[in-house]
Amino acid sequence: MREEHMSDGASAAEPVGPRRFQEADIPPIPAVDESKPGQASVQLSQYRTQLSTRRTEMSMRRTGMSFQRTRLSAERTLMSVIRTSLSLIGFGFTIFQLFEKLRERGVLANVRPLRSFGIALVALGILLLIGGIVYHMRFMYGLRAERRHMAEQGLIHAETAFPVSFTLITAVLLLLLGAAAIISMAFNIGPLG
Repeated sequence: MREEHMSDGASAAEPVGPRRFQEADIPPIPAVDESKPGQASVQLSQYRTQLSTRRTEMSMRRTGMSFQRTRLSAERTLMSVIRTSLSLIGFGFTIFQLFEKLRERGVLANVRPLRSFGIALVALGILLLIGGIVYHMRFMYGLRAERRHMAEQGLIHAETAFPVSFTLITAVLLLLLGAAAIISMAFNIGPLG
């Protein structure tokens, strides 16, 4: 191994990895009296239970982390809904504004069906977003309830908290913006009209 020297002449400390499971931590197999098979079976069963209890800690941590992975997966699903809704709302608003400007300049006389198509796209984006928000909230409520139930039973540690969902906040803000857009389009009022 190569030593790296610091400016004051002291050597840098070797990086230390996580503590590994030590074979010395495993209790020895108990000596059993083979002439009493019932008692020997109980002793060996207790030994196996003692070994599995040591492995349970790792399993509890993995299960706890799986709740975090599931939460992040639900966040990604809501982000997909947001992207699709934003596309529909933006495209519908653009179509509406384009044909409205063409009508104002006298290029097209009857743009009502095309404007209605733009409004329909915005409405579809809003409905999709509402559905995504409702699904996300119900799913997260169920996930938190299951996590709390498992923590109460001692099956997981549940030491880390579920943070505030910035994706959900973004979805609600986009919903408000979409509602403002459709009100502006339908009634020709507001800053977007």
